[in-house]
Amino acid sequence: MQFTIASVRRILFFVNVLIAIALVTAAGGFYWFIYRALPKTSGTIETLVTQPVEVDRDSLGVPHIKARTLDDAWFVEGYTTAEDRMFQMDGLRRLSAGDLAAIAGPSALESDIESRRTRMRRVAEQVYVDLPESDKSAMQAYARGVNAYIESHRGRYGIEFTLIGYDPKPWSVVDSLLCGLYMFRDLTTSWKTKLLKQQMLRGGEPDKVNFLFPNRSGFEDHPGSNAWAVSGAHSATGKPLLSNDMHLEFGIPGIWHMEYLEAPGMRVSGVSLPGMPGIISGHNDRIAWGETNLGFDVQDLYIEKLDLRTGQYLFNGKIEQARPERELIEIKGRQPEELSTWVTRHGPAFRIANGEVMTMRWSAAEPGTVANVFPDIDHARNWDEFKRAISRFGGPGQNFVYADVDGNIGYHASGRLPIRRGYAGDVPVDGSSGNNEWQGFIPFDELPQAWNPPSGFIVTANQNPFPADYPYEVGGIFDSPYRSRQILDMLRSSGDKLKPEDNLRIQKDVYSGFNKFLARQLAAAFGNRTGPSQVFTDAMAMLRTWDGQMDQNRAEPLIVTLAYQYLRKAVAERASPGNGQVYDAKLAPAVVERILRERPASWFGDYNQLLLQCFADGMEEGQRMQGTDPKRWKWGKYMFLTVNNPVTSRIPVVGKYFNIGPVPMSGGATTVKQTTRILGPSERMDASVGDWDASLLNVPIGESGHVASRHYSDEWDAYYNGRSFPMQFDKVDVKSTVRFVPKR
Repeated sequence: MQFTIASVRRILFFVNVLIAIALVTAAGGFYWFIYRALPKTSGTIETLVTQPVEVDRDSLGVPHIKARTLDDAWFVEGYTTAEDRMFQMDGLRRLSAGDLAAIAGPSALESDIESRRTRMRRVAEQVYVDLPESDKSAMQAYARGVNAYIESHRGRYGIEFTLIGYDPKPWSVVDSLLCGLYMFRDLTTSWKTKLLKQQMLRGGEPDKVNFLFPNRSGFEDHPGSNAWAVSGAHSATGKPLLSNDMHLEFGIPGIWHMEYLEAPGMRVSGVSLPGMPGIISGHNDRIAWGETNLGFDVQDLYIEKLDLRTGQYLFNGKIEQARPERELIEIKGRQPEELSTWVTRHGPAFRIANGEVMTMRWSAAEPGTVANVFPDIDHARNWDEFKRAISRFGGPGQNFVYADVDGNIGYHASGRLPIRRGYAGDVPVDGSSGNNEWQGFIPFDELPQAWNPPSGFIVTANQNPFPADYPYEVGGIFDSPYRSRQILDMLRSSGDKLKPEDNLRIQKDVYSGFNKFLARQLAAAFGNRTGPSQVFTDAMAMLRTWDGQMDQNRAEPLIVTLAYQYLRKAVAERASPGNGQVYDAKLAPAVVERILRERPASWFGDYNQLLLQCFADGMEEGQRMQGTDPKRWKWGKYMFLTVNNPVTSRIPVVGKYFNIGPVPMSGGATTVKQTTRILGPSERMDASVGDWDASLLNVPIGESGHVASRHYSDEWDAYYNGRSFPMQFDKVDVKSTVRFVPKR
């Protein structure tokens, strides 16, 4: 078959037409399904505000909302947050309420069952009924703003809604409360650890198991945070500095939304939780504040003598009747599943196993615990007003750090923390006797606090703030003191001219006191002996001179971490044979350190031999992972981060471009820059009190949840490399302006 020049031209013409059609179709699809979902950033938006509201977006896409009434400010905050994060907001309320399976299918059913058994939506509904009208006001205005967005954007909510095939339902105050309860549960869940301890007690030595689960110790992978305040005596400006980086699970988008809100009596900037009105951590024109998780135990499991057929159970020698609750869990692609739960005076029948019925009491379900206090915090002008606001904060228990333009710094723990008769919170307790009932809550004024300490430093990094002689029983998930000690040491050694940039340097510090201690223990055990191979001898020589820096390009962090994992398992196996594996990396290294420092004979006969065996086992595992020569090992090949977009990552070929990583990470569980493969700093704020425009703020990924937005991942490079951005307050680099105006 012969082709003439004319026929070749016709073929090329048709090919070009097909390519053009494909490009136009792709461009049309991109515009229709992706680009149309981006926020409107210029012109006007006619909506349900009472007076015009200006929204300037800065170079990071942060909305600077300037309203003439408070209700309009909350309304537009709800609207603009939905513009950036509607899918995330919908996911938060579904995750909390137990409605994920309706859009995600059977894979989300287990999560939904746990949320339903925890009664998250029912708790939120009861909170709404009991909430004072003053607390409802901001959330009602916020919900109206979210719903105005939903109503005006039908068919263009974002590619995630298109791919899954559903539209968001109207927003309510209960949905905002569910978002808050999501954080409450995330930061206070302790029942899993209690069941783990119960498992280890079966067949274990009680004294040793109890040693592994100290009431006042902490957990390695539990979400943590750093916050500190520095008095003007140590700063370059003569005014205080305040820093906060809250450690939570990574996600796309990140958990926090950056905002500036202005209305009569309020100018505030910082980060908000999508779905909830107000700034969680930030500053206004008078004060700055941040928080870390307190970790006090606010959950108890009770073994109930409950008849699952009738709902009758025994309490204090009398028969009581549990309340039945039934509901349907919708499941995409399957028939709904019915869930029935008995609710006793302690709470829902949460777990049924091994012939035992366990109910869970949780402070979040107690009347009066959940309150909407952040609008009050945003308005606070001084320490007294700030304390008045956080005194109503029921949970999750937090360490609040404070600084103001008058030169004051302060600290106050907050939350409704149960008073127990003896600490019975470790394992399930007998629910029938009535001897383990909570005796109310610790009064706010008796919680740990500080005001202008002589040192000029306040540091909280989830360590235990309760003194040894505290009048109430204390138990909880408190972190080991490695981070707090390192922060304080770095502040003291940095001179008296600290700036926000110096605090940022501390936030990204990757020194591990624990791992350096363990390296020295291993080296001492090795002594002058010769290893089984030159490779082992060389590795030990590296540990002898290691400075404790958990740098991604170093081998020593991996050597020590692998040895620690075998050591942790050996300790757990000694306490409870057969359970070495289940006592996983969630327990703080402080437990292992104490054993090595005290070296009790009842645990191990030869600690040096134990250390050498764990070192050898770790070396063999490292060689399997990264080759025979430890000098070529890199911590970052082991400690790497991958953050996937929950929906678009599943798109063939192109989906991976919407993810972050895998990338090597520096840091570890015991470094100031607390890093695991799951969690890390969820924001970094470094406030310069009074000189507000010198403050710094950034989030890990970006402000927007839309893959087509220029602000989808524009902060990642700075975050990853330890840089930050100006926290624009008085001086704003305005890139666009849109006006919200009343509907005509």
